[in-house]
Amino acid sequence: MNFSRNTAQLLSSVTTRVLAVAASAVLVSGAVACAPPESDNSGAETASGVKAGEATSAQDFGGMEGLVEAARAEGELNVIALPPDWANYGAIIQAFSEKYGIKVNSAQPDASSQDEINAANQQKGRSTAPDVFDLGQAVALANTSMFAPYKVATFDDIPAAFKDPDGTWVNDYGGYISIGFDSAKVPPVTGVDDLLKPEYRGMVALNGDPTQAGAAFSGVLMVALSQGGSVEDIAPGVEFFGKLKQAGNFLPVDPTPATITSGQTPVVIDWNYTNAAQTKSLPTWQIIVPAENPVAGYYYQAINKDAPHPAAARLWQEFLYSDEGQNLFAQGGVRPVRADNMIADGTLDAAVAASMPVVDGPVTVPTPEQTEAAAKYLADNWAAAVG
Repeated sequence: MNFSRNTAQLLSSVTTRVLAVAASAVLVSGAVACAPPESDNSGAETASGVKAGEATSAQDFGGMEGLVEAARAEGELNVIALPPDWANYGAIIQAFSEKYGIKVNSAQPDASSQDEINAANQQKGRSTAPDVFDLGQAVALANTSMFAPYKVATFDDIPAAFKDPDGTWVNDYGGYISIGFDSAKVPPVTGVDDLLKPEYRGMVALNGDPTQAGAAFSGVLMVALSQGGSVEDIAPGVEFFGKLKQAGNFLPVDPTPATITSGQTPVVIDWNYTNAAQTKSLPTWQIIVPAENPVAGYYYQAINKDAPHPAAARLWQEFLYSDEGQNLFAQGGVRPVRADNMIADGTLDAAVAASMPVVDGPVTVPTPEQTEAAAKYLADNWAAAVG
């Protein structure tokens, strides 16, 4: 997706490109032991005398070689909520692990953004606490006090609108909200209003709880826009899901590749790249991005300030924002945050860049302030609407 946001971070009339091909790969993960011991590597000093848990760039380790050495000494990295078929994370984790010889422990791959924060709080001071986060906007902006500022080597190559100036958080990849459906089980979905039809009774699922998950939050926003709402007024979206519930069409099941393949969730509102990933195992799975009300969003990458493996956490960031990491994201059907600059300098894989379909017209991306207001409305009204 070719995002260009103004200082208010809102897209209004811009040509947007989105990859519609996703890849899945084998996940390299480590077993998590029960009752893990406490672990604290944050006090380990870097080449510059700065504690590893306080390092703000690779230079604090004496450069990339020093960072790699420190990360290998820790030997492990804890990630959470990264399904292998989401944004190509399976391949990314495998590539990182093989490149640096670091064991990657992947916990709760299907967890929500809020689950990531909860895990960090519950496991604080233990060796199994998450080292890094990959969060939806609402959850990320509500928990910035838990993040450690860090600037990767390519930090200046990331547009200002997609990062905190100090590197407390940085957008990593983006996508569109879409509707995926199994054409072998349901009539073709042409728009949001179709979902109220009797033919979709007990079939429409939303990826997660919008008060906790970024995909679901953006899904409600997309529906709100289709019903005459706006980023300042998502009430029509909540009301629509209430109607889906009353009609018996809303399916309170968190969709997964297994529920999609089995036919349990034949209609799913989710990011385009997640829906696109299903076509590999289910050829009858089709995807639409509602053309009149496209909603786009970026995920937020951050380091846990209490990371049990602080050097490995920082090396992970360096990998994600390197040309190699950004190309791996692109192969997973998402728009990596450095895509525009990489296309300009020829470092984005040519075959991937050429495969990007074009969607023209206004695209909505909520600002942090709009997200905060919408999140509050959802917290107050979502459960009553669909409960």
